[in-house]
Amino acid sequence: MMMKTTTLALALAASMAAGAAHADIKIGFTGVMSGPMAALGQDQYDAFMLAVEQLGGKLGDQPVTVLREDDQLKPDVGAQIVQKFVERDKVNAIVGLGFSNVLMAEARRIKDSGVVALSTNAGPAPIAGKGCLSNLFVMGWQNDGMSEAMGKYVKDQGYKNVYLMTSNYQAGKDKLAGFKRFYGDKVQNEVYTPLDQLDYAAEIAAVQNAKPDALFVFYTGGIGVNFARQFNQAGLMGKLPFFSESLIDANSVAALKEQAVGAIYGTNWAPVLDNPQNKKFVQGFEAKYKRTPSEYAANAYDAAYLLDASIRKVGGKVGDKAALAKAVKETGSQFPTVRGKFGFNTNNMPVQNYYAYQVVQEGGKVTYKQLAQVLTDHKDAYAGECSMK
Repeated sequence: MMMKTTTLALALAASMAAGAAHADIKIGFTGVMSGPMAALGQDQYDAFMLAVEQLGGKLGDQPVTVLREDDQLKPDVGAQIVQKFVERDKVNAIVGLGFSNVLMAEARRIKDSGVVALSTNAGPAPIAGKGCLSNLFVMGWQNDGMSEAMGKYVKDQGYKNVYLMTSNYQAGKDKLAGFKRFYGDKVQNEVYTPLDQLDYAAEIAAVQNAKPDALFVFYTGGIGVNFARQFNQAGLMGKLPFFSESLIDANSVAALKEQAVGAIYGTNWAPVLDNPQNKKFVQGFEAKYKRTPSEYAANAYDAAYLLDASIRKVGGKVGDKAALAKAVKETGSQFPTVRGKFGFNTNNMPVQNYYAYQVVQEGGKVTYKQLAQVLTDHKDAYAGECSMK
């Protein structure tokens, strides 16, 4: 009788272990889904869900449930959402994570939980350096990256007197630091404006009075659209060389149309980037959502395919958080990416190419033209401060 009981107990234990290995995958998505920046969060969510659909509603061959939350661009709300995902919802991974100021507020809970987290937008300098986390992976960019590309490109074009503008928060500070790091020369002025500012008439007048050789700005979402429109209305677009990063994307171009023509921007990806996975992504996104995807969408789409490959690598045993994080790190250079090539640095920040693109009008259509591949297999400036190797 004792042997029969033991045998039954072992069989039940084996059955429970198998069930744990192959239970439904639960993903928590959090980002800004309301207000003037909502398009950025919506693009990330839509692209992630498109990838899940293309993967048959599964990640790593297992059914997946995606829970969505709106951080409202508020750090305290973002931190509460992460806590809910971890403690109540018991998610296997978190995707999105919002803007840099929000991610910074979420970082401690992410670290303490051990849950794999994929940032599909923010890559703040503190988390790239001494605050790096073994379970947090940045799918988009270390904040400085695209600005570093623009700094190098602007320098290579011979501009000597550049004016800088950005929103006053962690990412804005990172962006201008990146631009200056690769530009090298002294800038004429750098201006930091409130994160929620919509009217830039006074600041644009100050730019006109300063008479710089070129302007570089970092403004995103609806704020970026407002700035570009007002810059155009002031008669400066096409007259004063206009460089940016994260201001020009599919959403802002759809809103600005011909007003964006002539703008040059730095990016890690574009809808016209020529590789099979990107063609599949852009065609699928446009067919499903009737709009062109942005770089934020590209990051989230890649995140889904990376999770799919990583979960498969651990045989579906997502309960082992450390093993899943290790698989994400190792799979970062192996999964199919819309960028053609991707990998993680020692600090879990991307290693990737950066480009200079220009908004142009061809055949009556506003589109994108690659001007240069500015940085190749680029690594961020903070990895040496990270204790991970």
